[in-house]
Amino acid sequence: MYVPSSFDVPDARILESFISRYGFATLITSSSAGLVASHIPITVRKRGDTNGLIGHVARANNQWREFDGKAEALAIFHGPHAYVSPTWYATSPAVPTWNYAVVHVYGKPAASEDRDFTKAALVDLVAKYESTRSNPWRAEGLAPDVFDKLASAIVAFEMPVGRIEGKFKLGQNRSREDRGGMLAGLEGEGTSDAELLARFIREHVAV
Repeated sequence: MYVPSSFDVPDARILESFISRYGFATLITSSSAGLVASHIPITVRKRGDTNGLIGHVARANNQWREFDGKAEALAIFHGPHAYVSPTWYATSPAVPTWNYAVVHVYGKPAASEDRDFTKAALVDLVAKYESTRSNPWRAEGLAPDVFDKLASAIVAFEMPVGRIEGKFKLGQNRSREDRGGMLAGLEGEGTSDAELLARFIREHVAV
């Protein structure tokens, strides 16, 4: 990924927090038929000093056959993004741009047919998104035969993190006045994308 120094995110803790927060990823692999991509929720599992990405795909999705633990894959985690109008800047002339935050994770995914691994992958994923609900749904509440039938229709995998890089393009290369105008513009757009990006910028950039 092309990452100018202004937009580089070298802090591993920020990157780990990002992929946990924006856990719906695009997983890209290469096959004999060409590139293949799936859009799936992914969780992070710590193993000592290393992290692994845990996910699953439908068994009918042949991408899992590329998860041999040897071939490299790319998982892309997308954060907030929105169009930025040059009319928001104090500096002129200026041109339109698109600001965004993204993290790329590279590794070698390995598929697993182990029932306990698959169950843990599903239980952890559900718990992540259900735990804060007043009446959370639990995978453990399913009858064992029902769970086994549903689990047999997917293939779980683990992808040890080999390399991770982040790009937060949030106007860091602009003046403070330009950044202030950009934020005012985003917050005045009245769209959820612009609002989320503005909030993210305030979290990560001095304005």
